[in-house]
Amino acid sequence: MCGIVAKVSSENVLPFLIEGLKRLEYRGYDSAGVAVLQNGKIVVTKQKGKVNELEKLLDENPIGGNVGIGHTRWATHGKPDNINAHPHMCNDQSLALVHNGIIENYQALKDILIEKGYTFLGQTDTEVLVNFIDFIKKSEKLNTLEAVKLALKEAVGAYAIVLFDKDIPDSLIAARKSSPMVLGIGIDALYIASDVTPIVKYTNKIIYLNDEEVVVANKNAEYSISNLKNQAITPIIQEIEVKIEALEKGGYDHFMLKEIFQQPSTITDSMRGRINTDENWVHLNGVEDNLSRFLKAKRIIIVGCGTSWHSGLIGEYMIEDLARIPVEVEYASEFRYRNPIISEKDIVIAISQSGETADTVAALELAKEKGAFLYGVVNVVGSSIARLVHSGSYIHAGPEIGVASTKAFTSQIVILLLIALRLGKAKGTIDERKYIELISALESVPSKVQTILENIDQIKYIASEIKDHNNAIYLGRGISFPVALEGALKLKEISYIHAEGYPAAEMKHGPIALIDEDMPVFVIATNERAYEKIISNVQEVKARKGKVIAIVPFGEKIISKIADHCIFIPEIEDEISPLLSVIPLQLLSYYVSVMRGCDVDQPRNLAKSVTVE
Repeated sequence: MCGIVAKVSSENVLPFLIEGLKRLEYRGYDSAGVAVLQNGKIVVTKQKGKVNELEKLLDENPIGGNVGIGHTRWATHGKPDNINAHPHMCNDQSLALVHNGIIENYQALKDILIEKGYTFLGQTDTEVLVNFIDFIKKSEKLNTLEAVKLALKEAVGAYAIVLFDKDIPDSLIAARKSSPMVLGIGIDALYIASDVTPIVKYTNKIIYLNDEEVVVANKNAEYSISNLKNQAITPIIQEIEVKIEALEKGGYDHFMLKEIFQQPSTITDSMRGRINTDENWVHLNGVEDNLSRFLKAKRIIIVGCGTSWHSGLIGEYMIEDLARIPVEVEYASEFRYRNPIISEKDIVIAISQSGETADTVAALELAKEKGAFLYGVVNVVGSSIARLVHSGSYIHAGPEIGVASTKAFTSQIVILLLIALRLGKAKGTIDERKYIELISALESVPSKVQTILENIDQIKYIASEIKDHNNAIYLGRGISFPVALEGALKLKEISYIHAEGYPAAEMKHGPIALIDEDMPVFVIATNERAYEKIISNVQEVKARKGKVIAIVPFGEKIISKIADHCIFIPEIEDEISPLLSVIPLQLLSYYVSVMRGCDVDQPRNLAKSVTVE
């Protein structure tokens, strides 16, 4: 979850570290810190709070050096404060280290170190790790690289670390296991970071480190990579295509708002080259290359977390309806711990925006051990999931910086619909007329999303009406039920209003007890198949003085007369309706959050890429 940056060069690295931490702040913002080698001494500056608080401190007390590391923290071990903030140094201040991940056996290591006379200022596993490296280095009389490798063999858990030794003034050492890390190769500098966002301004040449790989980088832009078994690694250098403009707000007040408004283009990009309405075909390379495996599948298991789990639920409706293949959707965190029954006839589809979600990676590793075919639906090229799966499809949504996912969700839905359409066509479970209608409707989605985005005054007004409420319920039927879940998640994530999503028919089995004049009830009433039933649900809410906000198609005649507020969206086929109905819910959450004075892009306690369990 935390963000790591590091640089070694012949120039002052501090400006890069601060800029990089700002770009990585979506990964954690409980505290931030930097360490540089200045005049032969490690100088650490760290501060509770966001990166701008650290920057103020550095303005008052400038530091600099040609080798340095930085960290923005999402707290796991130890409360967010100045002591637990990274970087951490060993007792004699000869080593400084930053860390993303969790060392699970840190307490056992800490007990050993305390017996050896080491002392600890805070509660973090990272402070234990840097002292453990120091202990091994001195007790075994090893050089720093050897000590790092030996220490990491003893460490249980996940890590991405960067450290430097004051006695090796021009070098950095970095390593990873189950937490992401990339090496950027510049002309006269080397860069290390949790992802490419801090690096793209300076170089497009990067190396994705693999598990248990260790890199040594020096100021002459020279590097060597080996693994924990001391085997030399010949890396693959990749050229990335991310443009720096994609990492800026571009005139919007928040990244989330920018990303909501990008959806006409990101939805287009997710299906570019994958559908053709003139010739009526759908083509996904990852599916096409493994079509027989999909067609013979006993079942498809979709795993994901949070918003990705919600898109997986929508995928379940689509694939079962159109391709008639049984689908199960699992929380990745539960799937990996419940001894699931998996066979070689199963296909496991993993959905993750970052491609680094720890629970999803672990679920895939379990499924791979049992012989399942793995398919990834991810956004980040070269991510851990992208490299772990047998095949997959990138969603091409571009960098998503706002912690609350928006454009990635709709792009994930597009990919799942394309999979359902291609398999349905191949199996003959969807008739030609329906197939052509859905392809044509899918192509129309970007312009219809644009229509919604151009008519947001009613959404802003509704936001002003509900912003002071403390609870909300979201209801949907069929394929709109996961949209209700996603709408509730968005509201609670960024506005801190307690919100829950339910299948509309389940309201009578408990949640109806909560409904009164102070309970906003959002009803997604766009799917034609359940229209009459949804009308009944709305009537049930109104009979108990509930405030109904309905999302309905243009021209709808009945619910729009009953509901307190309506948000109208263009008509579209039921199978595709989530791509439209979720947009007003994203916008509503955004405007409520702004009106409540919340931090939209960096909501409390959350981080973008959940790389720890």
